[in-house]
Amino acid sequence: MNANSIVVITGAARGIGLELVKQCLAREARVVAGVRTPEKAKELRALADAHPGRLSVLTLDVSNDEGVGGFATQLRAKGIDRVDVLINNAGIYIDGDQTIENLETETLMETLNTNSVGPMRVTQALLPLLRESKQARIATISSLMGSIADNSGGGSYAYRMSKAAVNMFVKTFAIEERDMIALTLHPGWVKTEMGGPRAPLSADKSAEGLITVIETATPGDSGKFFNHAGRELPW
Repeated sequence: MNANSIVVITGAARGIGLELVKQCLAREARVVAGVRTPEKAKELRALADAHPGRLSVLTLDVSNDEGVGGFATQLRAKGIDRVDVLINNAGIYIDGDQTIENLETETLMETLNTNSVGPMRVTQALLPLLRESKQARIATISSLMGSIADNSGGGSYAYRMSKAAVNMFVKTFAIEERDMIALTLHPGWVKTEMGGPRAPLSADKSAEGLITVIETATPGDSGKFFNHAGRELPW
């Protein structure tokens, strides 16, 4: 990423998303941050004031078609004619305390809609802009909890299922869109609102590693699953 790069980051109001914004700005890229309620994203708005013309904070709700379509329209209204890097970061984890006995279908569907269908919606809506880039990079933040091979702990049915599903989306997309580099990334166990205070990894270190993986990925890496340190993970 450099001064000529246009980067779109979803779920950018806090945690890893916010750190990704900061570090992309430090690389002098032009960044578009998608958040549900821009008026509440105080840190992002302060960053936008500090980087005039290089950070746009736009409304984005990845859980519905209208919101994603409106976001794509906003991008074009900003004069953005291509997207070089898309980071699908928005996600939820709301079933940590639910077992198979009490897992609610509503919780499962909400999780799948946001974590699995959401990245597909955004990628689909921005596809014309991604195709205008010389070699667009699409990085979707997944989780090792979506790995079937690694699952030895059980639990978190909705979250695990949603991440396994988005992994398949990225793999399939990479096969079909050969001119782009599409990656699935595990950020590590990160000290954020979702990860909790016991997590060993800070958001800035996770973001730093993720950006390095995105920047250094080659066409041969497309469709693969990596952690923030660049190690390939099992499906």
